[in-house]
Amino acid sequence: MKSEVTASEPHVSSVGDLLRYWRGQRGWSQLDLAFEGGTSQRHLSFVESGRSVPSRSLLVTLSDALNVPLRERNALLLAAGYAPVYAETALDDATMKVVSGAIDQMLRNHEPHPALLMDRYWNVLRTNTAATRLFGSLIDLEAFARPRNLLELTFDPAGLRPHIEDWENFAAGILQRVRREAIGLVIDPRLQLLLDKLRRYPGANHLPVSTSPDGPILPITFLRGEERLSYFSLVTTIGTPQTVTAQELRLECMFPLDPPPRPRP
Repeated sequence: MKSEVTASEPHVSSVGDLLRYWRGQRGWSQLDLAFEGGTSQRHLSFVESGRSVPSRSLLVTLSDALNVPLRERNALLLAAGYAPVYAETALDDATMKVVSGAIDQMLRNHEPHPALLMDRYWNVLRTNTAATRLFGSLIDLEAFARPRNLLELTFDPAGLRPHIEDWENFAAGILQRVRREAIGLVIDPRLQLLLDKLRRYPGANHLPVSTSPDGPILPITFLRGEERLSYFSLVTTIGTPQTVTAQELRLECMFPLDPPPRPRP
């Protein structure tokens, strides 16, 4: 399958507006960005006002300085009249073979504990057998359309929510995590729509704010009959992603909070 280069829809129409938007997100002045981008404040001012067209290389440099996500860098390039350069491919595309294979190996190696691969919007792309077995023992997975969204499953009263101990505190913590782990540390329009949808679930718009955490992690405890299954997560990302697809992958491995003692040798 041929790789495709895509871009998200620009929030605004011009490259100057987009640069100003990202500069505002980072709390930078024109002087700050000009210094980091190796250009003059006067030239940057002309670019933002539409009086000057930036070169492709300058846009890439400024995007890198602002830590603009790759999907949104494509939007910047398009707004300036350049072709986007960061590809978005299917995970099973030949160009993703090495990454896909490594992910599958990590999913297998994490057995017998659950592990999930998700995209930028918390859609579940792959799981290991343990994850399917755990969630399938709590809910009818076939009742939810693919790709299943982990956040929606967590908030939906017909999903995992009734099986999560102290759901309100966990839900409040997971919303904080969504913002902390957002690509580029910015809530984009699509993620904002998902958050708005979550808040429409019963009780989700008045969640507590945790100000004094009890420990270094936010655990999740599933209730399955008389059982309590407690886990915490480690999230793996690709270190130096060069495509939209690679940057947006998240591999979540769940570890038992109270692992059974190892047998004596």
